[in-house]
Amino acid sequence: MKARVQLALLLIGLSLIACSTRAADHAEYSAAALYNLANSYARAGKPAMAVVNYERAGLLAPNDSDIEANLRYVREAAHLPAESRTRLERALTTVSPTVVSWLGVIGVFMIGASLLAGRVPTRQPGLYSRHRVLHSPGRELYSRYRAMRFTAAVIGVALIGSAVGNALVLWPKVHEAVVLTAATPVRVSPVPMGDQLFVLPEAETVRMTAEHEDFVLVHTQAGRSGWVSRANLAPVVPNTGAQ
Repeated sequence: MKARVQLALLLIGLSLIACSTRAADHAEYSAAALYNLANSYARAGKPAMAVVNYERAGLLAPNDSDIEANLRYVREAAHLPAESRTRLERALTTVSPTVVSWLGVIGVFMIGASLLAGRVPTRQPGLYSRHRVLHSPGRELYSRYRAMRFTAAVIGVALIGSAVGNALVLWPKVHEAVVLTAATPVRVSPVPMGDQLFVLPEAETVRMTAEHEDFVLVHTQAGRSGWVSRANLAPVVPNTGAQ
């Protein structure tokens, strides 16, 4: 009984996570709205905000060729290197993260249902019971019953695997940010008067690895690192409540 309660709580928790993920994909924060917003910034000559919103739109619609093409164009216009994805990354991100999260929840439900079905005794003697000798018709039905449970478990594992793979591929995006201002100073220490190491161009994407008060430790694609003021960065994955 305790195991069943724990499984039920796990299913409820995962369902709530999926619902919260789905809530972020409403009309005000959708791939189409972010794409149009990015186009507006691009036309206004604001490449940083254009890149931020193209990146966010691409997370919700990973296979949208228009988003990818416009993002590449803005990067090239700003003289920034275009980011490329491997075949594995493309394969694991062909579906929206919202859909994948729901598939993962369905997979957990299918595995749980399969496990619970194996623990529920049947009330029909001689049909599915494992504790008596089965007649030929009953044995055949019981074999089908076990095959259905096994198939449900295999499908559930596959759905969970796809959700986990998608999450692993998208995880680096959680730590990426776009530089908002031109000639953003990168300092040797997280203080306003720290020695300047180099400057970052507007719209460059960096990886965030640590935080200290109002500064973020970033790493560039060229392998350089230093502290940047948080006000000069826009995370690709917005904080809760951010648009």
